[in-house]
Amino acid sequence: QVQLVESGGGLVQPGGSLRLSCAASGMIFSRYDMGWYRQVPGQQRELVAGITSGGSTNYVDSSKGRFTSSRDNTKDTVYLQMNSLKPEDTAVYYCNAKYRHYIGTWDYWGQGTQVTVSS
Repeated sequence: QVQLVESGGGLVQPGGSLRLSCAASGMIFSRYDMGWYRQVPGQQRELVAGITSGGSTNYVDSSKGRFTSSRDNTKDTVYLQMNSLKPEDTAVYYCNAKYRHYIGTWDYWGQGTQVTVSS
């Protein structure tokens, strides 16, 4: 049974930092492309950052220069380091794992962790 468990969310002041973690189990983690998404109530879930199975990263404009995604395949864990946080970064952050194969795609989500940026 595949599980993705996020942690590290919380309340932080504007300009502060948080590091989110997503621990995976029940899967061959190193084969999966991993993504961080966030969702605000009433809005669509949006991609924040991604890291491929090979370690290549990509970021949306709102997170470039402030967020860094990394992975540790020995710990089956992906991280999102968030610096210079802004109130508009407040959202529930979700971890996603995706593995594309010619016979199909495997796609899993974590339960989410709340990030609140407020003074």
